[in-house]
Amino acid sequence: MDTSTHFVMGIGLAGLAYVDPVVATDPMLAAAVMVGTIAGSQAPDIDTALRFKSNSLYIRNHRGLSHSLPFLLLWVLLITGVIGLIFSGVSLGHVALWTAVAVGVHVFTDLFNTYGTQAARPFTERWIAWNIIHIFDPFLFITHVIAILLWAFDLIAPAPLFTTLYILIGIYYVWRTIARALVVRKVRRMDNSPEPAKYIVIPTISWSRWHVVKTNKDGSYELGKIDGSELTWSLHATSSTHAAVVASRKAPEVSAFLYFTSYAVAEVEELPAGYKVRWADVRYRHRKQYPFVAVVVMDRNFKTIDTYVGWLSDEKMDKKLLSARP
Repeated sequence: MDTSTHFVMGIGLAGLAYVDPVVATDPMLAAAVMVGTIAGSQAPDIDTALRFKSNSLYIRNHRGLSHSLPFLLLWVLLITGVIGLIFSGVSLGHVALWTAVAVGVHVFTDLFNTYGTQAARPFTERWIAWNIIHIFDPFLFITHVIAILLWAFDLIAPAPLFTTLYILIGIYYVWRTIARALVVRKVRRMDNSPEPAKYIVIPTISWSRWHVVKTNKDGSYELGKIDGSELTWSLHATSSTHAAVVASRKAPEVSAFLYFTSYAVAEVEELPAGYKVRWADVRYRHRKQYPFVAVVVMDRNFKTIDTYVGWLSDEKMDKKLLSARP
């Protein structure tokens, strides 16, 4: 999920903690638990700081080790330890419990997005992405904000309020999971492809609209959308076999990009004295552009001139690389 949703979930879990009688009767402990749930709901995304070192390092590691099984325990121990220094005398067992819930909810909800996580490390480095919930889901965010306001103005007690909220959210997740399974089945039936193909459907903010990526037997992709009962294909995407594409794989930025995604295509643009190789993740096509890319500018001898990896519009990327073109 996005940072703002994780934040309101941290507050929401602090409200849910009032179902624990010990928390509900001890204001100091309740405050400590709130610090723990908010910190726990944000801690796995601390790897965002890797952006300051390099985009390639960030792309390779974001939602990786920080969301892994060993780090689930590490975050709980670190946060509980710091809270123990600030709130002396509170029951650290209760703080640890609710902090663990917050960290676990963070990682679990991230699995439902298209970006996914490496939550199963160290057993596997496979990216797990269930493509069920959009990275920003208005329903999740708005319902949390409403519940937090009701609590803040003392209109409804936190225990029944947030118990009801999370039961509702649990039902919502089940419904979205079933809805996605039905959409996948519908796409297979409506497309009726004569060739063996793999389909993924990707959630949007709209409940009725899904992006569709079809992987063909030859490794190319068909990109489209299903809106209600209408399936439309808009683009065929395939990778160039140019020698510059092969050479571009040596760039750390491209290596990080391909480590993250299995849905990449490359295209080559010939420049006056070299090439620009652009890798794009076809899952994220938006308004006829691919905002998640890895780009390498090289000379005729395939020597790298400049690189970029990350989220960027075509206009901004071209402006960034313009001065580097040979």
